[in-house]
Amino acid sequence: MTDRYLVEPDIGFINEVIGLGGEDLKKCYQCATCAVACPISPDNKPFPRKEMIAASWGLKDKLVGNADIWLCHNCGDCSTLCPRGAKPGDVLAAVRSYAVQEYAQPKKLANMVNDPKKLPQLLAIPAVLFIVIGLILKMFGIDWLNFAPGGDEIAQAKFIHSTLVDIVMIPTFFFAVGVFALGLKRFMADIHKDALATGKTDKEKIDPKGFIEALVRTIPTILKHNKFSECGENTERATSHMMVFYGFIGLFIVTNIFFVVMYGFGIHGPYSQLNPVKWLANIAGVALIVGASLMIKDRLAKKDQVSSYKDWFIVVLALALGVTGMLTQMTRLGGAAGLSYTIYFLHLICIWTLFAYLPFSKFAHIVYRTVAMAYTEYTGRK
Repeated sequence: MTDRYLVEPDIGFINEVIGLGGEDLKKCYQCATCAVACPISPDNKPFPRKEMIAASWGLKDKLVGNADIWLCHNCGDCSTLCPRGAKPGDVLAAVRSYAVQEYAQPKKLANMVNDPKKLPQLLAIPAVLFIVIGLILKMFGIDWLNFAPGGDEIAQAKFIHSTLVDIVMIPTFFFAVGVFALGLKRFMADIHKDALATGKTDKEKIDPKGFIEALVRTIPTILKHNKFSECGENTERATSHMMVFYGFIGLFIVTNIFFVVMYGFGIHGPYSQLNPVKWLANIAGVALIVGASLMIKDRLAKKDQVSSYKDWFIVVLALALGVTGMLTQMTRLGGAAGLSYTIYFLHLICIWTLFAYLPFSKFAHIVYRTVAMAYTEYTGRK
């Protein structure tokens, strides 16, 4: 007997998806051109047609916990070939944005991160943290915040001590990890439940060892950005994405190396420009700036492509992070102490913003998409 499903449309969810960039959702008449056109859609339960149907009906429970929305890379092939201009890629991007907010806790912070009116408050938080903690420590004789650093040598640690920076940054990093951990626990349960219900897998339980092995097999695909290359409409996007991706990886490696050097060997900066690690830092910084600039240029050039506040938030933050980091170094080398310290403070705000709001912003797709791709590999779905 055919299974029956009681359709309970969620009008609020439909409006949310439309507001997040899926404004052409209702143009879809379910012809399946998108599912046929997509070069990375699996043969078993292909996307995005079924997702477009679910979104049109407001079936939130069939979308938020659906791993397939994360397999889409919004390359544009389906949107270009859609005879009705429904732009399935934009609709799935909107659903992903909704899902990030759904899994991120606390909800109030998730809503703030995605509200442009709240941006000044969000940026003020790290500024206040650095100043208040620095002043409190100063009351106990620990002078790690100096508004008028002297001496001939310009060193950012004279303005804000490296230990003060780490006192603020390290808990923030683990806060983000904790938010991701709680969100991913629910996410994994939901996508497995959906896969069982829709026949994408027959494995009753997720085997941790098998999943980790699948994750390892998935990493090369992510590092090479293979899925971007398979799409025909926006293959040039792979270049800018890879530059930003590897720029962040390079800077993360540099940060950890200097952390070990400073606390493990007691060698403090500023470090020589001839240091190989500094070379990596500069190369990664340039890659981040150029990649983010190309992303912005691409979005401005494509008038028909929907770019929401969430999209602009991540690309502008990436550019600001790279530019402030590079200018901090350049002004220090140029002897402009006051300007260098000011830009460094802005750079710290950018770094904290990246860490603290990562689980609530579009940056979170890096984590959720990785897990979804690994889960698909684990189930053996083709």
